Amino acid sequence: MQPDTIVLQCSALGKAYGPKQALKNFTASFSAGRITGLLGPNGSGKTTLLKLAAGLLTPTSGSITVCGQAPGVWTKQRTAYLPDRPCLPQGLRVSQAAALFADFYADFDPAKATALLAELGLAQNEPVSGLSKGSREKLQLALTMSRSASLYLLDEPLGGVDPAARSCILDTIIRNYSESAAMLISTHLIGDLEPVLDDLVMLREGQLYLSGSAEELREEHGKSIDAIFREVF
Repeated sequence: MQPDTIVLQCSALGKAYGPKQALKNFTASFSAGRITGLLGPNGSGKTTLLKLAAGLLTPTSGSITVCGQAPGVWTKQRTAYLPDRPCLPQGLRVSQAAALFADFYADFDPAKATALLAELGLAQNEPVSGLSKGSREKLQLALTMSRSASLYLLDEPLGGVDPAARSCILDTIIRNYSESAAMLISTHLIGDLEPVLDDLVMLREGQLYLSGSAEELREEHGKSIDAIFREVF
C-alpha cells in the first residue's frame, strides 16, 4: 500500500452502550505511512474507536471502513490489534503463544517473532503466567508487530510498564512499523510517545476535539503536544 493511501475512514461514526454515547459523530481518516496518537482522558472513546476499527464492536450510527471495506472477516485479516489488557491464555508458554498467532494469522512471520522475542529478552519456554506485566506487554507487542498488517491498532502499549520497558517498547514499534501501513496508538503517556507521532486525534467525551499534524500543531500553539493536552484537560 502506498504512503498517504487512506486505510481507515470514519464518517459521522457513533457508538452507544445503552443510554451512554461513547463515540459521537466522529469523522476522520488515517493514511498509510502515518503514526497517529489517539489522545484523551478515560472515558473519551479511544478504546471504543479502536475496537470498532478492529471489528470487535459494531457502530450505532455512521460508517467505518478499513481498506475500503466495512469491518468483518476480510478486514480482520489486515488489522493487527493490541488490546489494553492481557489476552493470551495463561497456560501457554511463549513459544506456544507465537504458534497460536501463526495459526490465526496468515500474515504472521514466525522468524520475525522469534527475533523480536529474543531482542526483548523473552525466553521461548517461559510460561506466560510467570511473566511480569512489562514482559507480558512486550510479548503481546512482539506478536502483534510480527504481522504484516495494513492497520495497526495499539491500545495503551506503554501502560503500566516502567520507563526502561517503555523505551524498549517504543523502539520495537518504530523499527518494525511498515510505512505501507497506518498505525493508531492510544496513550496517556504523551511525553513518551510524542517523538514518534506524525499526527494526533484528541477526543473529549466521545467527540473529536482536536486533530492534525503533530508538527503543525506544535508550531501553531507554540508548545509540545503534551503541554497542549494538559492545557485542554
